[in-house]
Amino acid sequence: MAHRLLARRIWMLSMKDVRCLPSSAVTSSSFSTSLHPVSSRMSFLAPSRTPAVSHAVRRAVSFNVQDNEDFTERVINSDLPVLVDFHAQWCGPCKILGPRLEKAVAKQKGRVTMAKVDIDDHTDLAIEYGVSAVPTVIAMRGGDVVDRFVGIKDDDQLDSFVCKVIGQ
Repeated sequence: MAHRLLARRIWMLSMKDVRCLPSSAVTSSSFSTSLHPVSSRMSFLAPSRTPAVSHAVRRAVSFNVQDNEDFTERVINSDLPVLVDFHAQWCGPCKILGPRLEKAVAKQKGRVTMAKVDIDDHTDLAIEYGVSAVPTVIAMRGGDVVDRFVGIKDDDQLDSFVCKVIGQ
């Protein structure tokens, strides 16, 4: 029994580190019993020989507010306009609006950002900003509320709302 458990753990650890390499990068022998020659097979045991690729730093479209200090730092003191999405885990329309709103914000390519506030975790923020129903989206610029809406909207309405907030 212990041998089987040990074998399973080793198998699971090795499967986490599987790397698929292009066939030209494989120079070591493979443990497979395939009939193909060694040079045409890919080995998951060989270390990666692909060159390091530099990726551009990608700014997140949205973030979850952690506490009041985080809200003050990232929303109120933000240089960019911020859309604050007040939502709840149990809210069906919130689950529909959230991804649509993120898509509309992503289209603006960094000219606006989005903060997500769970009203069950941050009731004090919801009360402070007069949120009585979810989903509620509040647009803020320079720490001031410039616009808001309650409920779900379609993609075109969200795009026009975001454009209005950034001043286009």
